[in-house]
Amino acid sequence: MMKKTGASLAVYALEQIGVKYTFGVPGVHNIELYDELNNSNAIEPILVTHEGGASFMALGVSCTSNSIGTLMVVPAAGTTNAMSGIGEAYLDGIPMLIISGGTRQDSGRHYQLHQLSQENLVNEITKAYFKIASHDEIITTIYKAYDIATSGEPGPVFIEIPMELQMFKGAVKSLLPYKKSTRNPLIKSEQIKEAAKLLSQAKNPGIYVGWGAANATDSLLKIAEILGAPVATTLQGKASFPASNKYHTGFGFGPNSVPASQKAFKNCDAMLAVGVRFSEIATGSFGVSVPKNLVHIDINPNVFNKNYPAKISIEGDASEALSLLVKELETHQKQDDIALTTQIKKEKERYFLEWKEKPLPNKVSPGFFFEALAKHTNDDTYFVVDDGKHTYLAAELLPVNKSRHFVSPTDFNCMGFCVPAAIGTKFMNPNNTVVGIVGDGGFLMTGMEILTASTYQKGVVYFVFHDGELGQISQFQKIPLKRKVASVIGNVNIEGMAIACGANYLRMENDAQINQVMEQAFELAKKNTPVIVDVIIDYSKKTYMTKGVVKVNLARFSFKEKVRFIGRALKRHLLEK
Repeated sequence: MMKKTGASLAVYALEQIGVKYTFGVPGVHNIELYDELNNSNAIEPILVTHEGGASFMALGVSCTSNSIGTLMVVPAAGTTNAMSGIGEAYLDGIPMLIISGGTRQDSGRHYQLHQLSQENLVNEITKAYFKIASHDEIITTIYKAYDIATSGEPGPVFIEIPMELQMFKGAVKSLLPYKKSTRNPLIKSEQIKEAAKLLSQAKNPGIYVGWGAANATDSLLKIAEILGAPVATTLQGKASFPASNKYHTGFGFGPNSVPASQKAFKNCDAMLAVGVRFSEIATGSFGVSVPKNLVHIDINPNVFNKNYPAKISIEGDASEALSLLVKELETHQKQDDIALTTQIKKEKERYFLEWKEKPLPNKVSPGFFFEALAKHTNDDTYFVVDDGKHTYLAAELLPVNKSRHFVSPTDFNCMGFCVPAAIGTKFMNPNNTVVGIVGDGGFLMTGMEILTASTYQKGVVYFVFHDGELGQISQFQKIPLKRKVASVIGNVNIEGMAIACGANYLRMENDAQINQVMEQAFELAKKNTPVIVDVIIDYSKKTYMTKGVVKVNLARFSFKEKVRFIGRALKRHLLEK
């Protein structure tokens, strides 16, 4: 037997599971944990400006590395501040550990500072909640929490450690090493054979991949080649299949997708869907048509048949399932793909040209911007976006060729994600270029977190798409309503924010400046200082995502409601000034 403080036991356990950084703000209920972190040679505690930023940084860590993003927060206020990022992790299937201090359980006092039921607070946005009751529970509970967070469909797990356990010593038998205790479900070989048969016999098979397939890119490349099948991705899974590959069509495959996807999947008679949930954003408000011959592979069996019925549902890890599927398909004859790949290439080139009709003298064209961004970066660059109109411009116009190198908020869809998530990404990938693309609305939510990047010398390059509006919502309002209600942003001085946070500031006012400003921004970032580029963006052209969602939702209205909405729009556009 030995005696250890709870704080030392917690830090020991975090070291054993490979935590490199914790993100948060120290307070009276976790001060002992922070003191013990200071003694660690393996973990660095990172001070943030807001716990919401901490949770997004943790997401950046988990999305772009083998380490798990970890929060170190105070109870109550720290937890509620962090809940947006925790919720994003939960709905997007990203592992996260939240270590919270807790009020004292040994005092017999009520109405303590921060005293409330955290279990009730986080129940809806975590995979599990643990409240430590004794010293000998700490190490095993953290190991268990880590296994839960990283197994099945990943997600956040919350651990509360009361203050008296952190401070005082308690008896433990030994310092147990970590051993993984979970295994993936056994994949049924009969289902793999059935899937291979169904897909190989299809005339026009298609492949649809999400974040769950991020570690299975090599197998996906082989399957696409064997089947001669087009490959579309979800927004979150954009990087799960390389954009440079001849089978890649783009984000989505329905009315919300670019022409290359729409045409390649038009006659799809069998689909392999891997690591996807057919969620609202991915399907353009559920506007896609899925063939009856659907093979759906996912680690979470609860996603099967929720929105679209599957002919074959295979529960299991995408890497394992696709590896088995490759072996089964290798005996089948390769399909002729010349006509398909020629069409994909032509349609992608044609669509991109639509965004580069002529250079603008007073704004920045998305087409010229993303063309230049691709030239000034490489396949090892990490791209982090926020929620907004820029998200779908990046989805349609930015080529990404390496798995996990495009990070986006998705089903929780939280604005304010980009700035801190890019910082977390840079912490784990210090030698890679990290680019943040964020709208001015999202930037205002967490932009001051750039102080954290300056403090820890993280040279992230942020391109702030500045139009003075909540662009996506404003555009949705203008089309049917001819009004902008609470979607016009105040006149923010982004240069002033850069100065306040110790960042370099550059301004990009038109297409003629794009290459020069980008070159300067990436050079400045090499000096380990964040760079903010104020991009005066042109949002006049709509993405297919915007057009497709409007079309799909209007089509669902009853005839009477269609007449009312269209009539109202016509009246306002014709009569109102």
